[in-house]
Amino acid sequence: MEAENFQNYTLGEIYPNYSLEWEISNFIKVWIAVATSLSYCKFTSKLVPKGLPRLLTFFPVFCLFLYLPLNLHSMHLCGTTSFFIAWLSNFKILLLAFNEGPLSDPSLSLPQFLAVGCFPIKIQPNPPPKSQTKQNPSLQNPQNGHKSLWNYAIKVILVVAFVRTYNYSEHIHPKVILVIYCFHIYFMLEIMFAMVAALARATVGSKLEPQFDEPYLSTSLQDFWGRRWNIMVTSILRPTVYSPALRVWTRALGRKWAPLPATFVTFMVSAVMHELIFYYLGRQQPTGKITGFFILHGVCLVVEIGLKKVLKGRCRLPPAVSRPLTIGFVVVTGFWLFLPELRRCKGFVRAFDEYMLVAAFVKDIVGGAVKFRNDNGMGK
Repeated sequence: MEAENFQNYTLGEIYPNYSLEWEISNFIKVWIAVATSLSYCKFTSKLVPKGLPRLLTFFPVFCLFLYLPLNLHSMHLCGTTSFFIAWLSNFKILLLAFNEGPLSDPSLSLPQFLAVGCFPIKIQPNPPPKSQTKQNPSLQNPQNGHKSLWNYAIKVILVVAFVRTYNYSEHIHPKVILVIYCFHIYFMLEIMFAMVAALARATVGSKLEPQFDEPYLSTSLQDFWGRRWNIMVTSILRPTVYSPALRVWTRALGRKWAPLPATFVTFMVSAVMHELIFYYLGRQQPTGKITGFFILHGVCLVVEIGLKKVLKGRCRLPPAVSRPLTIGFVVVTGFWLFLPELRRCKGFVRAFDEYMLVAAFVKDIVGGAVKFRNDNGMGK
């Protein structure tokens, strides 16, 4: 796969009517609809009994949340909105229909309910239950998973450096650009989620569970997908998909082996949701590569878990070996199946153009403020 040339396209060529003001206007309208819909869910959940009656009551909201991302075209705004509402919010509302999940807590105020319903966050109990600290060791220490401002500042600087590097992509080996893509995706996701978490923390006034836990330190696929990468997705897939599948397969295979097909089913659902998000981003017919990526990782993770059960802790690789193997596998399969889909929807080109639009927008605002100040003699 060749590296993307960031000089070939503009957002105006991809979407002729696109403008930053138009997109922001649509973004505000979408999130007003989201807040209104979630408020409806909170109040109706008190009136309608759990189960099928409540599920039918929430059905219009499910449909609306699948439709709303189609009103956005920005890689950043459409990507995050589709992930937040079409996937996570819908799954949380599905759990609420049966009086389960993070939204079922009756002590949540309306602002807390909206924040938890809208964003990939979860209010952290104080202290966290032992079951949660076992699943996610970073919760044993409240400081773990919540990085310093310097950590995020360094990642912001690196993202800016990546963007500048893309101007010279024709002079850089394509494989190096692909590696930069991988780090760019991870850093941007962590930065955006951290910003959302900071906003939500200021709103709800509570400690929040971390979204990432240094995934580049993963020692196995189970460690990567289950404990370190996008922890909120794991925590929402567990009660909505994994646990029900585990109960079904336990009857057929027994408790020891039931986690294997339950894990694979979870990856299949994740594949479907990722395909949906990529459709929102590119509005193109799926090629199946994203599904292939998650099927491959699901199969490999099932094999890994099965081997661990058979070996019972024997023959473990040291971290110095298992970490490069794990991250290497994730990166190589990402090169093969995941990144081509981002390239197909011109993901990095559009993201780069959005950075330039935002920079120009900020420059105009600052320039206008300075001109106003000088025209009114305020600079003297």
